[in-house]
Amino acid sequence: MIKVLSIAGSDPSGGAGIQADIKTISALGGYAAAVITAVTAQNTWGVQAVYPLPADIVRKQIESVMDDLQPEAIKIGMVHDTTIVQVIAECLRKYRPTFIVYDPVMVSTSGRRLMTEDTMQSICRELFPLCTLITPNLSEAEMLSGHSIANPDEMERTSEELSRQYHTSILLKGGHLEGTTMCDVLHHQGNTIRYAAPKVESRNLHGTGCTLSSAIATFLSMGHTLETSVRLSKEYVHQAIENGRELSIGHGNGPLWHFPL
Repeated sequence: MIKVLSIAGSDPSGGAGIQADIKTISALGGYAAAVITAVTAQNTWGVQAVYPLPADIVRKQIESVMDDLQPEAIKIGMVHDTTIVQVIAECLRKYRPTFIVYDPVMVSTSGRRLMTEDTMQSICRELFPLCTLITPNLSEAEMLSGHSIANPDEMERTSEELSRQYHTSILLKGGHLEGTTMCDVLHHQGNTIRYAAPKVESRNLHGTGCTLSSAIATFLSMGHTLETSVRLSKEYVHQAIENGRELSIGHGNGPLWHFPL
């Protein structure tokens, strides 16, 4: 059985973060391990508080999993603190997992910035160059590139720019673009691929980015190419949104449904 480690924050409402990652990896047939970087207070309304764990505890968690389970892939989510960034980078260099997928959780869906400028710079310097794939949304890509992104052509240019800058593949997620079509752009090894699908109108989209990135890590572990892993993951997320569209869990932006109905 393939093993995937999620390094991310905990969402007590169960829709995003570690909880969404474990559901996703399990639903796709993998074994999910988890290292918690931060305890959050959040729900379908948004993020109310973030408490990063001590960096030494994060290190010990990673070492415990990597020394014993040796997962094929690592998915990284919320990293709220520069010392935790350094610990994760040191562990990645030590253990050298085959695949590293990073969802740079910089801004919550409700618009709250989730890290300081120093932490963001540390991530760009220490973590990005170690990754197989980075999956920023439009807001995060705008923060990283320093310019606005308004359409798929600009997404292509930005994904190529970020890929060159950080020496890794970039999947730029376009879910917040206007229109009825969902378009994501992958820049990988000098090539750009657009993935387009009809948007699913739903109030339940909490944890979409976490789900997508952990699905990609899982499919990579199964031996699929990056291009195929992205396609299969997008199909999985599309179905999870469809499955969760009529759910009534919470009073705000509800979760996806990760399992077959």
